[in-house]
Amino acid sequence: MTGGPPAPEVVTVGETMVVFSPDGPVPLEQAERVAVHVGGAESNVAMYLAALGHRVAWASRVGDDPFGRMVLRHVADAGVDVTGVTVDPDAPTGVYAKDPTPDGTRVHYYRAGSAASRLDPTLLDHPGVAGARLLHLSGITPVLSPSCRALVEAALVARARPGVTVSFDVNYRPRLWPVERAAPVLRELADHADVVFVGLDEAWTLWRTPDPAAVRRLLPGPSVVVVKDGAVGATALTREGRTSFVPALRVPVVEPVGAGDAFAAGYLSALLRDLDPVTTLRWGHLVAAHALRVPGDHAPLTARAHLDDLAGVPADRWPAVRLPEPRPERT
Repeated sequence: MTGGPPAPEVVTVGETMVVFSPDGPVPLEQAERVAVHVGGAESNVAMYLAALGHRVAWASRVGDDPFGRMVLRHVADAGVDVTGVTVDPDAPTGVYAKDPTPDGTRVHYYRAGSAASRLDPTLLDHPGVAGARLLHLSGITPVLSPSCRALVEAALVARARPGVTVSFDVNYRPRLWPVERAAPVLRELADHADVVFVGLDEAWTLWRTPDPAAVRRLLPGPSVVVVKDGAVGATALTREGRTSFVPALRVPVVEPVGAGDAFAAGYLSALLRDLDPVTTLRWGHLVAAHALRVPGDHAPLTARAHLDDLAGVPADRWPAVRLPEPRPERT
C-alpha cells in the first residue's frame, strides 16, 4: 500500500491576478492591443522554486471565472501544486493593469472584493499546507482585507504552524495603503518572521532606516534579515551579528517588476539546501538577474546545474559572472 504524494517543501500564500499591459511601448490609454499575463508575488516565488526542483505549493483563492482558471492553469503548468487553492463561486479573480509612462510604470488595481480578499486563517489548516518546511508570505496580503491580515498574523505572530520556518517579503505597495498605516503593521509582522526580505528603498520609505544595520536594529526578532539594495547588492544580517554582503550582477534591465520575488526564490532555494550565507545571497542574485531581463513578472531559468556552477565561482570571479542569453518564455 502506498501513501499519497510527498508533502511540499515550501508553501507560498497570497493573491495572484490576471495582468493587462499594452502590447507595445505605449501608455495604456493609447494601446490598440493588450497582452494578458498572470502575476502574483507569492506564486512567482512558487514557480521559481518549482523550476529549481523543489516541491512547492501555492495556496490562495480565485474566482470561478475564466481569469481564475487562467491563473490556476498558469501556476500549475509551472510545476506548482495548486490543490490548496479554493475556487470561490461568489467572488471574482482580481485583475490589474500596467500603464507604462515616461516616469515609470503605474499600476491600476481592480481587486477590491476579490476571491483572494476572502482568505482567512483557516487556510493554514488545509492539508495542502501541512507538512511544509517553509511557509512564505508577503506584506501585500495583510492589506487586502481584515481576514487576510488575520491570516498573516496567525502564521507569523500566533505561529499556527509550529516548527515551520516562515519567510516574509515586506513588499510594500504604496497604492494599496499609505505609509503611516503600513509602517507599523509591516514592522510588527516582519519582526515575527524567521527570514525577512526588504528593499533598502522601501525600508527607508517605511521606517527611515538608512542602511542594512539600521534595518536589523529595527527588526531584532528574525533569524536573518536580507536587505536588497538594487544594483548595489544584498546584505544578510543574522540575529547573532554576522553580516554577509554580495554585490549584484551586472545585467541589462528590461523591467524590474518581479525581480524581488525571483531573489526571494533563489535565496530560499539555497536556504533549503543549507548552503553558506554568501552562496545563498548569490543564488538570490542569480535568479533575480533572470527576471530583470524580461518584460513580464516571471522568466525561464538557466539549468540549475549551471546556476550551481555560477554560484560557486571564486570571489574574484563573481563580478564577471554573466548569464546565458534568455530563452523564449513558454506560451
